[in-house]
Amino acid sequence: MKFDIFSFYNIFWQSILDYHKFDDVEKEISNPFEENTFEYLLYQKNWIDTVQWHFEDIIRDPYINPEIGIEIKRKIDALNQLRTNLVEQIDDYFFNFFSNSNLKENATINTETPAWAIDRLSILALKIYHFEQEIERNDINQVLKQNVIEKLEVLREQKQDLMNSLYQLLIDLHNGNKIMKCYRQMKMYNDNELNPILRNIGK
Repeated sequence: MKFDIFSFYNIFWQSILDYHKFDDVEKEISNPFEENTFEYLLYQKNWIDTVQWHFEDIIRDPYINPEIGIEIKRKIDALNQLRTNLVEQIDDYFFNFFSNSNLKENATINTETPAWAIDRLSILALKIYHFEQEIERNDINQVLKQNVIEKLEVLREQKQDLMNSLYQLLIDLHNGNKIMKCYRQMKMYNDNELNPILRNIGK
């Protein structure tokens, strides 16, 4: 089996570093991987997470212009939909990859798919990056710095546990111990027909 969980994380880290060369939520993505490859999807996924992370920071400004705040909220919703779409594309990739696995009679379904575990790994990479940045602040006091260091240790442990669990899930899917299913998120808030506010606009 060709999947390397460390390479997943390294692609996320590359995306985060690339974003912070500009640190601009409006900067257009420049994905270094070949389009529609697995690596391309991972990089695209984390870039969206990173942009959304920074929009979430901006919108928490208590003095933000309300009109700008609404505009950013809509951008966050759009990014969240793109994020979900990418997770489902990644799961489609896994579904096709494991389609020839011979399922065992006692095979079970995992509580989450590989791509949703990867989604959590992407967010963890962002948390670790930003906690590391906090430690480097010149104005941080020692009490806060120690608090950040302790949280960072927990995040790193969580990252290792998640990577191990994800690797085990992929092994189980490969060996037929787990069943690969692709459920869709069925989001309603961005749907012009299913969101009651959107479908009544103009009526």
